[in-house]
Parts: sequence; C-alpha cells; structure tokens
Amino acid sequence: MTGRGTTTREPAASEPVIRESVIRELGALAHRLHHPPGTPCACEPPQLLADRPDGTVVRSGPVVAKAHAADIDREALAARLALASAPQLTGVLLPPLTTPDPDGTTEAAPRRPVTFWPYGTPVDPRAPDAAPWAEAAVLLARLHRTVSPLPAPPMRGPVKAARALARMAAALPGDDAVLPVQAAWHALPAWARGEAAPPAARSGFLCHGDLHLGQLVRHPAPDGPWLLIDVDDAGRGDPAWDLARPAAWYAAGVLAPEDWRLFLEAYRSTGGPAVPAEGDPWPQLDVPARALTAQTAAVALAKCAAEGREPDEMEQLMIDSCTRIATLPPELAAGCAS
Repeated sequence: MTGRGTTTREPAASEPVIRESVIRELGALAHRLHHPPGTPCACEPPQLLADRPDGTVVRSGPVVAKAHAADIDREALAARLALASAPQLTGVLLPPLTTPDPDGTTEAAPRRPVTFWPYGTPVDPRAPDAAPWAEAAVLLARLHRTVSPLPAPPMRGPVKAARALARMAAALPGDDAVLPVQAAWHALPAWARGEAAPPAARSGFLCHGDLHLGQLVRHPAPDGPWLLIDVDDAGRGDPAWDLARPAAWYAAGVLAPEDWRLFLEAYRSTGGPAVPAEGDPWPQLDVPARALTAQTAAVALAKCAAEGREPDEMEQLMIDSCTRIATLPPELAAGCAS
C-alpha cells in the first residue's frame, strides 16, 4: 500500500499457471455437464465469473462450476448443498445441479471440491437504482422463517469475519492503519468473532451467512425470480447477521437511507425474525453490524495492500466507521451515522 511503508507481495511464479489451469479445468467440467460428448459444439469459451481465495467460479453456457477452497469442511459443504436442494427452500436458494458424485461435488486440481449450478443473471452493478434490496430482504425473511428440514452446520459468518481480520494483519504487519479496525473487532463479544457459540435464543435460525447483492441471481436467466446463491457460509445462527452488512453500510454512509428503509421494511413485512416488527432494530443489529463493519474494512485494507493503492471513498468510509466504533460506546457506535 502506498504511503504506509508496506510492500505488495509478488505472486509466486507458479500462481498464474495454477490459476489458469484451474479455470480451464472448471470450464471443461462445466461444459461436459451440459454438452453430450461427441456432438458438434459451437459453445463460447468458458467465462471467469469470480476468482477469490475461497472460490473460483467459471461459466460454460448454462452451467456454472465453482472450485471451493481446498481446506473447506467437505462434510459441512455436503450438508449445505443438501439444504439448497431441499424442497422447503425452493424459491429461496438456487439449488445445485445433479452430478454423478453422491455428495454433489467433483474434484479439481489442486484438490479443490467443485460444485455445479445453473447460471442465473446477476445484479447489474451499473444500475444501482434497480438494486433488489426489497427482494433480498424478502428472501432472507423466508429463509429465516424456514424450519431446517435437514441437519445444518453452524453459520460461518463470524468465522469468515475472523479470517478477514487475519488476512488484514498478515498483509499489513506493524502498520498503524490496522489499529482502528482491530480495536473495533476486539470490542465485540466472543461469539461475533467466531470464538464461541452465539446466544442460544439466537442460534437456531437458518441463515445465509454472507449476504450482499452479489449473492442474488435471476433464475431462469435472464429475468426469472431472484434467488439467493452461495451457501458456503449458510447454516444455523443469528438471523441478524444476514441484515448486518446493509445495516453497517447504512450506518457508515455507504447505503442510502431510502435503500436501508426499503430493505428493513420488506424484511419486517415478510415476518422476518431478526428484528422486532416495529420500533428500533439496532439492539438486535448492533453487534453483527459492528462485526461486518470491521470485516469490510479489513478486506478493504488487505486489498489495498495487495494492489499497492490507497482506499477508495467507499472503503475509507468503512475504515472511518471502525474509528468511530473504537471510540464511542457500543450502543452508539453502529448507528452513529443514522
């Protein structure tokens, strides 16, 4: 990151080769699933949709292949895939495609489980006024109200947040820029840092675990109903966690007040259990919103370090929000921008 006495890590020479190999392999696997061998093919080349440490996603025609992290809990992943396929969650979660493997996964080099999904039309980032905040809220409320039809692992939201803080610390060792984020993080209760179970009264709900607008697609493409995707973090937990990212963005000034009100009102009108039907939602949202603020700021700082740049305006708003959280009483911190 420039101006902070840090250096950007140079990728190992083998990394681009491995990445390209995984992308080609995923494209071939997805193509094979929808295209019978030996038949004429006029398909377009595979399209890389996402490439992150926790997942590489490639599309071939109507099929999307996702290579999960090599260290993912495979038993928990299988349980989450079964949940996404459950009839009780039809119209809420995008179900995976059937594969010959009994647990719904295949293997891709180097030793990464692969799942397959129907392609759906994602949210258009160029049309912020058309962002489906109300639709996302309705889907969350329906998910939270569903009694799990199958055994479900714990929701991984707090664990994912903890990984973001560790990633930031590794990217910026000894850098003062991380201090407000770490202070906001350490002020949280242990359960919100992934170090303990959440309160029993709030731990039995089905949750998505990583809600943002990138987790919605229209299926069937291009204009079917909105569905939630990416169940890597789904499971039992506090439903307020799924409202926490838009709540944190609203408190930091990233999400417009009218979008936050639309989201919250749609969730409440659908009977979502994360917050009371009326009145102040912040007693339930405070801790998860502070956790997501720290997570978002940590990811931003780690990205900036890797890319050798300063935070952009939106990233800086989240970092500044951590500074406020670290210096204000907890009951005021999450809603200090509202």
